[in-house]
Amino acid sequence: MHYKVAKMAALCRFNVSKDGVSSMTTEQKTAGQKSTGYQRKPDWLRVKAPTSKQAMETRRMMRSKNLHTVCEEAACPNLGECWQQKHATIMILGDTCTRACAFCNVKTGRPMQVDPLEPMNTAEACAEMGLEHIVITSVDRDDLDDGGAMQFVKVIRAIRDRCPDTTIEILTPDFRNKPGSIEMVAEAKPDVFNHNLETVPRNYPKIRPGARYYHSLRLLETVKKVDPSIFTKSGIMVGLGEERLEVSQVMDDMRMADIDFMTIGQYLQPTPRHAKVERFVTPAEFKAYERMAKGKGFLMISATPLTRSSYLAGDDFAKLKAARDKQLKATE
Repeated sequence: MHYKVAKMAALCRFNVSKDGVSSMTTEQKTAGQKSTGYQRKPDWLRVKAPTSKQAMETRRMMRSKNLHTVCEEAACPNLGECWQQKHATIMILGDTCTRACAFCNVKTGRPMQVDPLEPMNTAEACAEMGLEHIVITSVDRDDLDDGGAMQFVKVIRAIRDRCPDTTIEILTPDFRNKPGSIEMVAEAKPDVFNHNLETVPRNYPKIRPGARYYHSLRLLETVKKVDPSIFTKSGIMVGLGEERLEVSQVMDDMRMADIDFMTIGQYLQPTPRHAKVERFVTPAEFKAYERMAKGKGFLMISATPLTRSSYLAGDDFAKLKAARDKQLKATE
């Protein structure tokens, strides 16, 4: 499939466009930037720390089963809310990534060997938490011949066996240079196959240097070819210097790859050594992005400052099913 790349004007000075999305000015890029490399978060991004009893119980259970969560490793701002409700995104294949993306807080290095008990422990955690919907993600494992694809398959199978009524969402790495891995995981029939584009293509060299934008698009397109019934999902972060037209082009590319569900959230700088936040996108602008995406034909769009790939994933899955059912009835 051929994907268009929009030719973007460099460093334009827009205010607010007619659809409510403002482009970045030089003043906005530098406003509030402190010498530490952090910007002060606006009120709409302030969340409570995870101190509830339910959150502590979730942490203890994960540690007892030698499991990791992306909630902790990636310093997710929604951890407190999700763990209080006993929702967690389990990160398989260890806690060490073979890549070093400029936005990600997961540690980089030489990973440990794959844990053969991980599929069973993940399924047991799912059962103990009584999950109706589970999200499984992983670090990148470029050191493995299949990029970790078989471990995803084993985890999916273990959950199906232990918790047959639980729906399964996976958030995978890109399996770049791992022929057959995408097909292998898709054939295991997860209910939702998520792979994030993360940012606009112009930002890839500095934000996601180990990945390729068009490969990620083809990954999700391949999933649909293997099994059209699988929901596909992808997301990007904003606040990294992208322009409105670039985000619109990403939406068009996603729809050309038949992606069902798009997520858009605010990038937050994990540490001073990570990529800086260029600006904080306002809630009104997120609403404008939501309207834009709906107009392009996505089954579902989640666009808020605190949106993350797995945030409220169970509720979103129910809405996805309802949206598809409505679409199918309209074509009958």
